[in-house]
Amino acid sequence: MSHFKKLFESTKTIAVVGLSNNPERASYRVSAYMLSQGYQIIPVNPFADEILGQKVFAQLSEIPFKIDLVNVFRTAQDCPAITQESVAIGAKSIWIQLGIISPESELLARNAGLEFVMDRCLKIEHQQL
Repeated sequence: MSHFKKLFESTKTIAVVGLSNNPERASYRVSAYMLSQGYQIIPVNPFADEILGQKVFAQLSEIPFKIDLVNVFRTAQDCPAITQESVAIGAKSIWIQLGIISPESELLARNAGLEFVMDRCLKIEHQQL
């Protein structure tokens, strides 16, 4: 079984940090797709109340239930702090979107025992399975 297949099968809840309410943005399109595939999407954006019909949280620590995967649509310099917050809330995995490289985040995640993927698109990888 492929690594991604196992990851997708064990994931039910996806917190999306930096989810935009603009349908033109990749974060919106990827999240809309994952929602259509049966995943629970939890938007994390301090500047919105609702995105894709889902209640938005200002930060990961405000989400009152378990998160399986944190999908990050923020700049590389924001990733280490988001990774630390993901570890603190007990997320199982972190996925940093295509084009974003953060070796520091990878080290933090792996040292905490989290699955870690970076510089890949969640939607593209899911569609290939």
